[in-house]
Amino acid sequence: MRIFKITKDIEVVCESQRTRNGFRHLATLMKNGREQETAKCCYLNRTWERYEFQSVLSKLVDKSSLLSDEEKKICKAFIEGDQTDWSDFKMVSNIAQLGDLLCDNQKDKNDWKARMLKAGFENKGLIMPDDFNTLNEDEKQIRLDNVIKLMVESGSKNEKTL
Repeated sequence: MRIFKITKDIEVVCESQRTRNGFRHLATLMKNGREQETAKCCYLNRTWERYEFQSVLSKLVDKSSLLSDEEKKICKAFIEGDQTDWSDFKMVSNIAQLGDLLCDNQKDKNDWKARMLKAGFENKGLIMPDDFNTLNEDEKQIRLDNVIKLMVESGSKNEKTL
């Protein structure tokens, strides 16, 4: 579940649910703390959104009969912005870096980092190269450390409070 606070009076509660054939995103418009309207988008595979829940947010605002034209304009501007939740990047990268402290040799460190990245992002688009396990440990370390560095940078500079 994720709550998008658009204005002082308007927020949208979004959640994802599994379905028999895929998944769906549900959005509930809350105005002045009261549940007003809902929308849903169903998917068979992954979505092509800039951030999770963007499509269902747009659908909810577009179909809303309770939002004024000015409120719709504010909501649409909010939706078009970058509302990516970067907290997972920061958390997973921090846990992956613990491998350097907890493990004794390079192979164990690399295995730890790869396991943590897979645990955090394998179902969210992370695809490890087919030949990753054939690489030597030095090359694995370089690649893993570069990915972790990018995640730390993304998680830190794009941190937002809702």
